[in-house]
Amino acid sequence: TQAIGNKEWREFGRTEVIDNTLNPDFVRKFIMDYFFEERENLRFDFYDVDSKSPNLSKHDFLGQMFCTLGEIVGSQGSRLEKSISIWNTDTSLYFVSYLHSLVIIFFFSVVECMQSVIFRYYPFQDSVLMQFCANKLDKKDFFGKSDPFLVFHRSNEDGSFTICHKTEVVKNTLNPVWQAFKISVRALCNGDYDRTIKVEVYDWDRDGSHDFIGEFTTSYRELSRGQSQFNVYEVTLLSFLIETEVSFLDYIKGGYVIINLILASTGNPLQPTSLHYMNPYQLNAYGMALRAVGEIIQDYDSDKMFPALGFGARLPPDGRVSHEFALNGNPQNPYCHGIDGVMEAYYRSLKSVQLYGPTNFAPVINHVARYAASVKDGSQYFVLLIITDGVISDMAQTKESIVNASRLPMSIIIVGVGPAEFDAMEELDGDVVRISSRGRFAERDIVQFVPFRDYIDRSGNHVLSMARLAKDVLAEIPEQFLSYMRVRGIKPSPAPPPYTPPVHVLQTQI
Repeated sequence: TQAIGNKEWREFGRTEVIDNTLNPDFVRKFIMDYFFEERENLRFDFYDVDSKSPNLSKHDFLGQMFCTLGEIVGSQGSRLEKSISIWNTDTSLYFVSYLHSLVIIFFFSVVECMQSVIFRYYPFQDSVLMQFCANKLDKKDFFGKSDPFLVFHRSNEDGSFTICHKTEVVKNTLNPVWQAFKISVRALCNGDYDRTIKVEVYDWDRDGSHDFIGEFTTSYRELSRGQSQFNVYEVTLLSFLIETEVSFLDYIKGGYVIINLILASTGNPLQPTSLHYMNPYQLNAYGMALRAVGEIIQDYDSDKMFPALGFGARLPPDGRVSHEFALNGNPQNPYCHGIDGVMEAYYRSLKSVQLYGPTNFAPVINHVARYAASVKDGSQYFVLLIITDGVISDMAQTKESIVNASRLPMSIIIVGVGPAEFDAMEELDGDVVRISSRGRFAERDIVQFVPFRDYIDRSGNHVLSMARLAKDVLAEIPEQFLSYMRVRGIKPSPAPPPYTPPVHVLQTQI
């Protein structure tokens, strides 16, 4: 594996050795923490073992394969196939064997197959919806009845207890009926169905010195079996409903994400002061932001074909101003292959178009919204990336476009580059106040804005700067994705059955 911003490789683990075969099926699994917003580079080295020595230099190197953790997680059918690259020390060249050196990596998740774990993400997490009532509780208030509430505690391994839920207070009654509440099984009992759960009953006091009424203990298993009444206070379980919650990863395994890449700004790309300046030795601010975000999201797109658009420019040959043009110069087919294809189209467009204001966001948001509106089954989700210098000329129209788009399967990422003030972008983000237009509020929060300058590494490490940017700018995408699926009641496609490799008789440990 490779640490963020570091070119050094660190050995993570080794498989078992399969003796005397050219077609090994390795059984050993490796646990890795997975974060959607981070790019985790992986390298697999293959050796022919000649002895029991743990020193790899004592064995024959067969080749290696590179990929990212996102590629494995986002692969169709939870199966990634890649060829092995072999380093030729005589010619100092890589070549790839396509005929017989094929690597197949299978991905299993923790909850699906507890004995076949590779990546720790916890895809399925059960929650329970419970409701309680009580009858004839003790009267604790001098001038009235009690104001009871319940406090739930999860037991820990050391015998202590941790509060995991409090109900609301029901005022002035000895026979309360509390509202139903939902809590994850992980929070309630850490997934241990027999772990002790302690429930305390209190009478609420305004000064915080709540009066203890009583307590009882139970467990998840006892509750799930319909245990209805607890101790002399007759606290009664009215309902217990198990709900299975699914994660972003579960949807990724059954579908894919499409990214649409949009760039906007003004300036002469031939001048070093321009944000679009084409430095032959390093990426400009736009290029770094584009590659930082795009390299992560492309792992979750099935065909790696991305429509890349630009806006705010005069187009050849007549110099007309456009707020929605294909970076590759082909309006009928604006798709580029991979992030490298998008980067190539971006730099080519800088040589052929004249960047020109005003900068209007609404046309490109509406462009992506038209694609998103045609997908109603949840099979595709659109991520619109806008890279801008902060100048926006159509705020009212943009806000209306975002409110309309909040009903669709799409998210909008805005990366601000340069020294400009980004007050307008902060308003579009809507983290503090939900964005609205003409009295209508956005159905979901779908916009995430970050200024790139906040992530620039002071030592000049651009790789680290890009990693920091991607981590923050992509952090909200999974929850935005899930919020759309929940509102629409769309469930993920079934996961493929776990892969079971054949049993090998001959194995050697090193």
